[in-house]
Amino acid sequence: MKIIVVIERDRHGFGAFTSNTESTIIGEGETALEAKEDFIKSFSEVVESYGESLPEELTDPTFEFKYDVSAFFDMFDFINVTRFAKRIGINSSLMRHYKLGDTYISDAQAHKIESGLHEIAEQLLQVRL
Repeated sequence: MKIIVVIERDRHGFGAFTSNTESTIIGEGETALEAKEDFIKSFSEVVESYGESLPEELTDPTFEFKYDVSAFFDMFDFINVTRFAKRIGINSSLMRHYKLGDTYISDAQAHKIESGLHEIAEQLLQVRL
C-alpha cells in the first residue's frame, strides 16, 4: 500500500505524519530530514509492536513524501530560494517568507512552486555528462 507522509513545519520544528491510514504514525525533528528519519524509525517500531497482527494498511508499504513549502526548502537547502523565485515569477521576499513558514501560501502559489520544481526536474533528467 502507498502511505502518504506529510512533512511540514510547525512551531516546534518539523513534523511528519501519515495522512491516509487509520494508524497514525508521526515523527518530529528540528529539520525536515530529522522528522523524516524519526517517522521511519517510528514506523518500524509500530510494525514491530504489532507482530503477527499487523494491519493490512501497514503491510509492505511504499512511502510518498509530501512537503509543505517550508519543509521542502529545508530538506533541499541547496536550492537558492531567491533565484528559484525569480525563475518562476514569484516575489523573492515573499518566497523567503514561504520558506520560513511564517506566511500563508495559497493553493495556486503552492501549485506554481511545485510546477516550477517539476519543470527543473525534467530539464535535469535531460542532462548527460
